[in-house]
Amino acid sequence: MIHYDYGLFVIGAGSGGVRAARLASAQGVKVALAEERYLGGTCVNVGCVPKKLLVYASRFRDEFDASAGFGWTVGKSTFNWTSLIANKNKEIERLHVVYNNLLQNSGVSIITGKAQVLDAHNVAVKGKEFSAQRILIATGGWPFVPDIPGKQHIVTSNDMFFLEQLPKRIIIVGGGYIAVEFAGILNGLGVETTICHRGHKLLSGFDGDLCDFLAHEMTKKGIKFLFNTDIEAVVSSGDTFDVQLSDDSKISTDLVMFATGRTPNSTGFGLEELGVELDSERAIKVNSDYQTNVTSVYALGDVTNRVNLTPVAIAEGVALVNKLYTNQSRPVDYDNIPTAVFSQPPIGTVGLTETKAREKYPDIDIYMTRFTPMKNTLSDQDEKTLMKMVVVRSTDQVVGIHMVGTDAPEIIQGMAVAIRAGATKAVFDSTIGIHPTAAEEFVTLHGTMP
Repeated sequence: MIHYDYGLFVIGAGSGGVRAARLASAQGVKVALAEERYLGGTCVNVGCVPKKLLVYASRFRDEFDASAGFGWTVGKSTFNWTSLIANKNKEIERLHVVYNNLLQNSGVSIITGKAQVLDAHNVAVKGKEFSAQRILIATGGWPFVPDIPGKQHIVTSNDMFFLEQLPKRIIIVGGGYIAVEFAGILNGLGVETTICHRGHKLLSGFDGDLCDFLAHEMTKKGIKFLFNTDIEAVVSSGDTFDVQLSDDSKISTDLVMFATGRTPNSTGFGLEELGVELDSERAIKVNSDYQTNVTSVYALGDVTNRVNLTPVAIAEGVALVNKLYTNQSRPVDYDNIPTAVFSQPPIGTVGLTETKAREKYPDIDIYMTRFTPMKNTLSDQDEKTLMKMVVVRSTDQVVGIHMVGTDAPEIIQGMAVAIRAGATKAVFDSTIGIHPTAAEEFVTLHGTMP
């Protein structure tokens, strides 16, 4: 029998890699985990966690304004970006300690440095070689910036969490969830914000009514949109930048952020030299068991570019360990995965969009409502809520639920359970609502849309 230093060598300490490492170690496997940057990966360091903290910070201005309608008198308020970032950093450092302790207490060996895959069973980190029965690549993704003149002046979402000071004006390029989330954050903190998007609609792949509704609500908050427009060059002009647009016009701004997607972080690890297959977008190609064409090498999470969500990477890590070490095949179900966009107002969605549902079923009914949330009746704020339900008429099954509005992500988590359980519209209709809440609208929706 061949002796290996480790049964499993994990490259990448993001959510998926950490979960797989811990669970495998709990099964008695000797596990090492190599990470060159920071424990927790994108989500903990430059993604979900710090972004949500910044979203919270950006909402306070509206809350202060709203309080007057409820009898409060709030004195002059000021905002300190440096203080927010310092507190954010302190929280991330706390999470680093948590991750470190979880791994060490699980018996996982943490190796700091960039790993290089030498062959099917050997990895090197900082000149030291390790052998492993299996190698797992969980290196995530990285922001993509096109190669345009002035690229060196452009920042990405990674950089936004470490800005020394807020700009007075910013142009955000892109129309995906990162673009709209940072637009809401910066606008809420008083930055003059413009989104420049080469498409004609936000959030490709989301339900069209949600996208239109969100753009309308964001416009009401003062965010500007330049649709069907691309940036061709960024020119430094003293302390500002001149941005050349595809229609030959120019805009002056203090900062240019690109949120034009993320690419799989698959290069520089020796995978191509080993012969591991990558697709046209450089994502690692895997089978249903997360195995590459090199049988001892596995990959999961964003580096495979399938469903790029933290909980999905975690679920894939669990599924892989179950398959390899517990003889229990529990594959991840990629249907009906709920997701949220922490825009302002936020989006929560699960199941099929109206367009996808009509492609799959011949008989679709749409139930939809727009309304002013109860809180806004006294606050005199103009933000509204949209709720939408997609139902197959012949079976009465609910196949999609979508919401834009306060607490949408929290509400949709419960709706996701109902959809996975196969709830029908009749089940929703027979469920007693919690009053007064926005969520009760989902059990009182009546009248189909034409």
